[in-house]
Order: sequence, then structure tokens, then C-alpha cells
Amino acid sequence: MPNIYDPHFDEPRETVDGFTAYRARLGHQLGTERVGLSYWLVPAGQVAYPYHFHLAEEEVLVLLEGDLALRTPQGWQRIRRGDVVRFPVGEDGAHQLVNDGETDARFLSVSTHGQPDVVLYPDEGKLCAAERTPDGSGLKVYFNMGDMVHYDEGIALPEVPDVDPA
Repeated sequence: MPNIYDPHFDEPRETVDGFTAYRARLGHQLGTERVGLSYWLVPAGQVAYPYHFHLAEEEVLVLLEGDLALRTPQGWQRIRRGDVVRFPVGEDGAHQLVNDGETDARFLSVSTHGQPDVVLYPDEGKLCAAERTPDGSGLKVYFNMGDMVHYDEGIALPEVPDVDPA
């Protein structure tokens, strides 16, 4: 059974300098099928994740400790301990969290789950296609938007062999 006071951080993010965060995917640990729930620890001076938005997933954030700078399409604002913020589906729900303070920040993130999602990263020009399975497995791939092609590109007429009528 997961415990937010003794979390199992099963998705640490510490590969890019300045972007360090620790995520305990509580929903996956519980095997939830429709509700995503994560407990996050963002150390002082770190960024939780790149600016992004989801095309299928709505999120709610509950800030438990610390304070964070929040970037949305409306600009930057400060959120403080106890604040609850909603990130709707689509471009209006774009968000990024920066811990520019001197103490660690901790928050819960609740999201819709159970359907595939597409995540766009406007600053990097990237797109992610991901399955949302209860155990966290499945397809999760990233693409550069600059590699985008037109629907018709590469389409060729098939060669149909002689087929006996049924």
C-alpha cells in the first residue's frame, strides 16, 4: 500500500541538469484504471518538467509543501502551500512548475487516466504519444514536430493479387 510519508519514487527524473523531480506513481502502484495519482518531490532550485499540455488528460494539482512558480498560457504566477490548481485538456491546460525557492516542494497530482494520451511540448517542438495502462507499461514515444509529414506522404497504391471470388 503506497504511503505519501514514505513514498516509493518509481519515476525519478534526474537526467537533464536543472530538471530534477521525483515521482511516486501512486495510481500505478495501486493499479487504478481510470484515475491517475502521483506524489511529487521537486528539490529547491529544480524544474519539475518541461512546459507541456495533454490532449486527453485533465490534471489537478494540490501543493502540500513549499511554493512554486507556475507557468501557464496566462503567464507566470506563484502558488503556495495548500493551493489547488486545475489544468484542463488542451492548450489552455499547458503548465510548468519551477521550484525557485530554498526548500523542497511536494505536491499531489490527480489526473484522468485509462485512455491513450498525446502530450505536446511547445518549447521543444516535441510530441509524445502514450498509452495509459494501470501498471504504467505500454507505448510511450516522442517525436520532433519538425519531422511532421503530410497525410499523403509515402502513400502508394497496393498491388492486389488475383483473388478467387468467394
